[in-house]
Amino acid sequence: MRQWLNSFLGLNLLFIFIPVALVLEFLHADPTAIFLTSALAIIPLAGLMGKATEHLTSHVGAGIGGLLNASLGNAAELIIALVALRAGLHDVVKASITGSILGNILLVLGAAMTAGGFRYQQQQFNRTAAGMGASLLLLAAIGLVVPALFHFTASGRGVAVERELSLEIAVILFIIYILNLVFSLKTHHHLFSGNADVMHEAGEKPWSRRRSIGVLAGVTIAVAAMSEVLVGAMEPAAKQLGLTQVFVGVILVALVGNAAEHSTAVLVAMKNKMDLALGIAVGSSLQIALFVAPVLIFASYLFGQPLDLIFTPFEVAAVTIAVLAVGYVSSDGESNWMEGVMLLGVYLILAIAFYFLPA
Repeated sequence: MRQWLNSFLGLNLLFIFIPVALVLEFLHADPTAIFLTSALAIIPLAGLMGKATEHLTSHVGAGIGGLLNASLGNAAELIIALVALRAGLHDVVKASITGSILGNILLVLGAAMTAGGFRYQQQQFNRTAAGMGASLLLLAAIGLVVPALFHFTASGRGVAVERELSLEIAVILFIIYILNLVFSLKTHHHLFSGNADVMHEAGEKPWSRRRSIGVLAGVTIAVAAMSEVLVGAMEPAAKQLGLTQVFVGVILVALVGNAAEHSTAVLVAMKNKMDLALGIAVGSSLQIALFVAPVLIFASYLFGQPLDLIFTPFEVAAVTIAVLAVGYVSSDGESNWMEGVMLLGVYLILAIAFYFLPA
């Protein structure tokens, strides 16, 4: 009954907000209304995209399935960022990268630890896997810090040199992402065995391969269409609401793209599966930093508008603070609700600071 009700509510969101957003866009209605309805339409679409990916993995084996989950886990965020990139909104694109990293390792993980901690006094997770995730997050932070440091210390070298530096760093990050897949899916896959398939545990029958691919293709097209509407209304809506593009990218766009992962991580943490919750939160941040960011850099050259990895000093500081906080909290292989509250507190402090950050 509960599963049917969740599906019913999800379908209603899909059927209501997609046409509403399209109608508002066609009528050139209030930009804020268009932005909000298109964002609400993308949230269940992202969840359905993740569900279709999970069902497809049951047909292709663990190795390819893990690769699919890793590559498509942040497909909604990637599509939104690509649309924004094509529209020339580079600040929004870079802010969405920062926001996705912060949202996953602070908001998602913090909410999961808090929810799980209220039900279980102490929860355990694999320290080795957590340490590897924290180390890779630190590497990702270095990838963000170095271009910014170069910009502020050697900006006289010119924009072309800064873009070349960003491109070469993106190549290194992408190679490390590929090697991390080999590490986690092949050579040391036993360390990540906590990433079990929750679908089978719930007793849900897997979809057929054809249905999984069909749903995945259809949802991808729908997300792309809604992303066009969302990005088109982003600038005027931000002006109406008195928000900067950085705040919209860091907080609002990141929340929309990560909504499905938020709920999944919290639910599995409440089932005392902190390994899986940690894998979802940290793994998604790593995908953003090591896969999505480089892909966006590569795609920007195809669009004729090269993107760099020069983030604002506050964005660099925020990511560094978040990575250090998560590394400290996960170092002992145990979690409780107070540690989750601390991560949520750090996220709220940073969100408030981004709100008051000048344009």
